[in-house]
Amino acid sequence: MSVNLFLCFFSFSFFFVFLIQTVFSLSPDGVALLTLKSAVDPAGAAALANWNDGDATPCGWSGVSCSNISGDPDPRVVGVSLAGRGLRGYLPSELGTLLYLRRLNLHSNAFRGSIPSQLFNATALRSLYLHSNNLSGDLPPSLFSLRRLQNLDLSDNSLSGSIPNSLRNCSQLQRLVLARNRFSGKIPATPWPELREIIQLDLSANLLEGPIPDQIGELQSLTGTLNLSFNHLSGNVPESLGKLPVTVSFDLRNNNLSGEIPQTGSFSNQGPTAFLNNPNLCGFPLQKPCSGSAQSEPGSSPGSKRERSGSRSNKGLSPGLIVLISVADAAGVALIGLIIVYVYWKKKDGCNGCSCTGKAKFGGGENGKTRFLCCSLPCMNVGVLKSDDSELEEGEKGERGRGEGELVAIDKGFNFELDELLRASAYVLGKSGLGIVYKVVLGNGVPVAVRRLGEGGEQRYKEFAAEVQAIGKVKHPNVVKLRAYYWAPDEKLLISDFISNGNLTTALRGRNGQPTMNLPWSTRLRIAKGAARGLAYLHECSPRKFVHGDIKPSNILLDGDFQPRISDFGLNRLISITGNNPSNGGFMGGALPYFKPSQTEHTNNYKAPEARVPGSRPTQKWDVYSFGVVLLELLTGKSPDSTPAPSTSMEVPDMVRWVRKGFEQESPLSEMVDPPLLQEVHAKKEVLAVFHVALSCTEGDPEVRPRMKTVSENLEKIGS
Repeated sequence: MSVNLFLCFFSFSFFFVFLIQTVFSLSPDGVALLTLKSAVDPAGAAALANWNDGDATPCGWSGVSCSNISGDPDPRVVGVSLAGRGLRGYLPSELGTLLYLRRLNLHSNAFRGSIPSQLFNATALRSLYLHSNNLSGDLPPSLFSLRRLQNLDLSDNSLSGSIPNSLRNCSQLQRLVLARNRFSGKIPATPWPELREIIQLDLSANLLEGPIPDQIGELQSLTGTLNLSFNHLSGNVPESLGKLPVTVSFDLRNNNLSGEIPQTGSFSNQGPTAFLNNPNLCGFPLQKPCSGSAQSEPGSSPGSKRERSGSRSNKGLSPGLIVLISVADAAGVALIGLIIVYVYWKKKDGCNGCSCTGKAKFGGGENGKTRFLCCSLPCMNVGVLKSDDSELEEGEKGERGRGEGELVAIDKGFNFELDELLRASAYVLGKSGLGIVYKVVLGNGVPVAVRRLGEGGEQRYKEFAAEVQAIGKVKHPNVVKLRAYYWAPDEKLLISDFISNGNLTTALRGRNGQPTMNLPWSTRLRIAKGAARGLAYLHECSPRKFVHGDIKPSNILLDGDFQPRISDFGLNRLISITGNNPSNGGFMGGALPYFKPSQTEHTNNYKAPEARVPGSRPTQKWDVYSFGVVLLELLTGKSPDSTPAPSTSMEVPDMVRWVRKGFEQESPLSEMVDPPLLQEVHAKKEVLAVFHVALSCTEGDPEVRPRMKTVSENLEKIGS
């Protein structure tokens, strides 16, 4: 009997010990994470279905990442990423026992309640993403004891209270996003000089009041946008903000700011949107001049003080002196007018004697005549030859026959005859919405690119010629040069330099989607810098300040040294005049091979979001966005195209979203960078810097994007 009792007791004890070992076999980090699962409402717990207490470690659970820590036998939890999983519940304080937790990403869920102060016992935290939840209450003071914190995004909640001075303790902070909450009080002045690493600051859409601290101007690492919009801030705009890097865009909309906008430093790069809906704010770039009689206010710019000083001094001028100055001004204007009239008539009289820079041969028969063309601006309206060899008078130009045309050489060093195009060998380079492009080798062996446009209407010749002349005036080493054009009622040609090394698309992915070469980082950076210079020139310095409207790798041509040339700029306007469907006939119909256009049009994923709205007009900020996508393609080697053609792993449906998500989740750079670049370890910092430039270009709000001039300046600083 006693033996049976002993055996029963022993069996029960063994089972109990086995049960205890099973229950407590899960590591402490796993136990802490199970408190998060229990804090989530059952309806949303399905996303955590594989979080089981029977596992020895949580390292295989969804959203959990672990790492081996020196001196610790078991792997420890270093990251929890459960963004957008539909989780509802509260944040348990036990998460603070994850001593090696570096990244906590719970954004875009429905967590409610306050942020527990014990959470910040996890002192290894570097990134905390809790945005887009229903969190409320004040920020725990313990949050600002995290000296390793780099990324803090608590936007789109209902958090309240003030922003404390203890923020300065987070000296490694790089991103601070507290937008769209209920924070109130003044923006503290003391933290900003300590936050030397911060690159993003967004305090928009809160209840903040008082002045903008001068010390914010000391954030020299800031990039992208300084966003203080939609608050109750008052006072003058600090001149110190002009000390911020030129890459920074301001967003100070919808506040109660007053006084004159300073004109120093970074202020020169801001558009009017940055300052809208501040009723008492005045000065450039707003269309609201400051009153000259206004009293000088603290913080007003030196320029405004000088203007007011000047206006006071003018009041002391005597009436006689004012009359004398007026008479002298009138005489000067009259003299300048006489000079202009004299020069105009001299040029008009000398038109017939202007130097010849090109030849044109009209008519397809043996009786066609050759005539030298005047190419200085007053002489561009050249007489056209009729097919019966009689020259049209000036008044007859609007009634040209179908067999007549005009070849105009824009470049002085470009001499050839029209019949050279008839004799030259040609083959199709490509077809786009901007016409068919051919490579034509002239008789002297010089290759040119010839673009055939639509038939258009003969009544719009002057409009066409004016547009082409504006394009022809663009001279930049990173822009394809237009050499000549041909006009006839049923034939429109643009003749430009032929760039020998193809385009960026084929350099990155080959003609069949497979790379034929590995572009080293130095070459990619050279292409990025050159393309930025060319596009910035078109925006800032060209006669029309052109908007390209179709920036993509196939429109960035490469020469033998891989120097880029921007092509196809200014053509959208020409297409509106001529159409984009060349005829199979026409004067050149027999000379150039006919190419039937493809009916399939693919989605252009280089376009800015606002460019996809029907009826929208192209802007320079469209080009900036498109250029940013091109930069991302240079960096990742992946295409943003979402074509239904044979899919490859190189196609990413939304390039911008994919890269932003990677940076948000702190994915390793190796997961985003083109694999051939991974071998160039020395280029890591430069690659990261170009990523930041690309992301600033691809901001969703066009007003937040920098100008191409700023983009070019930023790229020039990289690797130099």
